[in-house]
Amino acid sequence: MGSRLKLAMIGLDTSHCAAFANLLNNDRDRHHVPGARVEKAFPGGTDKFQHSASRVPQFTRELGEKHGVRICGSIEEAMEGMDGFLLESVDGRQHLGQFRILAAAGKPVFIDKPMACSFADALAIAELAASRKVPILSASSCRFAAGMAGMVPEGAVVNSCEAYGPMSLLDDYPSYFWYGVHSVDVLYSHMGCGCMSVRAVHTDATDVLAGVWQDGRIGTVRGLRFKDAGFGCSVFTDRGMVQCASRGDPPAYAMLLRAVVPFLQTGAPPIPAAETLEVMAFLDAAHRSLNSGGAETSLNA
Repeated sequence: MGSRLKLAMIGLDTSHCAAFANLLNNDRDRHHVPGARVEKAFPGGTDKFQHSASRVPQFTRELGEKHGVRICGSIEEAMEGMDGFLLESVDGRQHLGQFRILAAAGKPVFIDKPMACSFADALAIAELAASRKVPILSASSCRFAAGMAGMVPEGAVVNSCEAYGPMSLLDDYPSYFWYGVHSVDVLYSHMGCGCMSVRAVHTDATDVLAGVWQDGRIGTVRGLRFKDAGFGCSVFTDRGMVQCASRGDPPAYAMLLRAVVPFLQTGAPPIPAAETLEVMAFLDAAHRSLNSGGAETSLNA
């Protein structure tokens, strides 16, 4: 590989596409992230999700005309000659099928949130990646955002955490996998693995997802549905409480890419695979709890 990775982007139906292409390809942007460039893209999209197909033309034009990205007619065409992949399709239900194609190249893949829309699909992706020795990374930008990452003192013991953020629920998308993934990812960045069960409490204004860890700790996610709700968390440690809130400067997408590019260069993800999978298991259990009236639901069910 050269000093600047050549990347293909799969799925041009999310605002992340334009933001990432600008941050990687535009070296005049003050938040430019060096080390990689989006060279090719496959538009993709699906008519099964309201926030997909209608966005594809706009972002396809923007990447082609503004950022010099070559638009391809298939994933296979986009894969040729590339060093790594950004799997951006906004509908996580497409990710397993698209990853099956990408895995054949044996190159690192960043899978934008959510990794999948069920634990079964996420596990299938992880198992295929392991069998093909394909490095993968999936994460929310909130995990790396300024004001969120690195706020807890090194060595502090986390006793509990409450993460919060916007959490709209859509009729044509599996509940918390749409926006809940952001706050759940933040929760896990502090709590780590080990959650046994989740209970979802739902009202028109708020959702609360309460997880019980095997060591007795409790971690919660508060989903907000009011105007201008931001992302943040309260982390309770043996040294006191730490309040975190996403600041937005540098942009969270730039902070995410500062983690993604080194991963694509080295194949070493900054997040343990087990943690990424448990984030998916937590969301899956919370989804099942919601559909069963808030019953306590095991992550292993």
